[in-house]
Amino acid sequence: QVQLVESGGGLVQPGGSLRLSCAASGRTIEGYAMGWFRQAPGKDREFVAGITWGGGTIWYADSVKGRFTISRDDRKNTASLRMNSLKPEDTAVYYCATNRSPFDHDYYTNYPSALAYAYWGQGTQVTVSS
Repeated sequence: QVQLVESGGGLVQPGGSLRLSCAASGRTIEGYAMGWFRQAPGKDREFVAGITWGGGTIWYADSVKGRFTISRDDRKNTASLRMNSLKPEDTAVYYCATNRSPFDHDYYTNYPSALAYAYWGQGTQVTVSS
């Protein structure tokens, strides 16, 4: 069973940057999609970014496009989310996720949905405030 552990969250001022990391164990991430979601208190889990196996295709939520960068390093079995120009509305718990089936081309359609992902990390808190 794959396990995901996020790290790198914390408190940052508006306009600042953070880099979140997601370490996978129990299964290689090679051949699987990776995604980042976030959830603020009382709100639904929101798609942030997704990346296909091999990293050939990337999607971002409109709210983070141009500011966030998702990447993966299959050799290290990790995924990352670089967040620049952070805004208070970016405050949330950020979750790393991966899907169940390798090379699943349905991901090209389903990437924004939490249902496209089978395994989730515990989350890491990002707070953007002065």
